[in-house]
Amino acid sequence: MRASILLVVASLLSTISGFSAQNTVYLIRHGEKPEDDKEHGLSPQGLERAQCLRNVFGTSSGYYIDYIIAERPKSDGSRNRPLMTVQPLADDLGITVDTFCQRDDFSCVAKLVFDHDKFRSGNVLICWEHDALTDIVEALGDNDAPTYPDASFNYIWTDPSPYGAVTQETSEMCPGLDS
Repeated sequence: MRASILLVVASLLSTISGFSAQNTVYLIRHGEKPEDDKEHGLSPQGLERAQCLRNVFGTSSGYYIDYIIAERPKSDGSRNRPLMTVQPLADDLGITVDTFCQRDDFSCVAKLVFDHDKFRSGNVLICWEHDALTDIVEALGDNDAPTYPDASFNYIWTDPSPYGAVTQETSEMCPGLDS
């Protein structure tokens, strides 16, 4: 009985003070694209990377992803690469990918992350066009955000709460794609 009362009190205190988890945001670029930039979707290598991410960020990975954000695809099929990249992983994790934010609405992405932190514990994976990743990190609060290399598709940026800096850049290490 006493333990139950303590649990209720602790729960109420966290509600009153505002729940704030110490989550980490991981940012990745969408998978490889076809050589013809007018083609929508992923190249065979990009599709392979999407499958690899199932292992990189999956349930046994230690990343503990419980929220995935990707830019909103257009109705004509353009801007669908980020969603296509993370959809197999999301299916494995039983997560619906949040595609609420438009490509250039970086404050929208930051708001989703901060709202997630208020109500849930678990890490966030963001998949976007590489040109926008710096802007997203800046919207989260990093005043010295790195630039994602044009020729790379394999980097994972780690930005732990309170999101003041990307503290680590690692490789997805997808076999046959990353060296």
